[in-house]
Amino acid sequence: MITLETLKNNGTDIETGLSRCLGKEDLYLKLVNMGLGDAKFEELGTALSSNDLQKAFELCHALKGIIGNLAVTPLYEALSALTEKLRSKEEADYPAMYSDVLAIRAKISGS
Repeated sequence: MITLETLKNNGTDIETGLSRCLGKEDLYLKLVNMGLGDAKFEELGTALSSNDLQKAFELCHALKGIIGNLAVTPLYEALSALTEKLRSKEEADYPAMYSDVLAIRAKISGS
């Protein structure tokens, strides 16, 4: 179960996240759980596996927005780096970057 303490200990800016939810902890934690559980994470992996960089960019950009609005900073930073590589369709080790995103998400969600 994700708690404010777990989020804070993993680098989330909970003060900003909570302020975006009018200080309502229940709402914030619900939205964080929804964001971390978004199916777009798996869709991103599929798009990267099939080398569909445009689709991967769109998915990654959407996830970056969701996670950024929740102020889950470490995951936001990883998604931002991946988004920018995909935006430019630059040669990159996309599987490794995606693995980093998933590892950060797992650490934050405690799974």
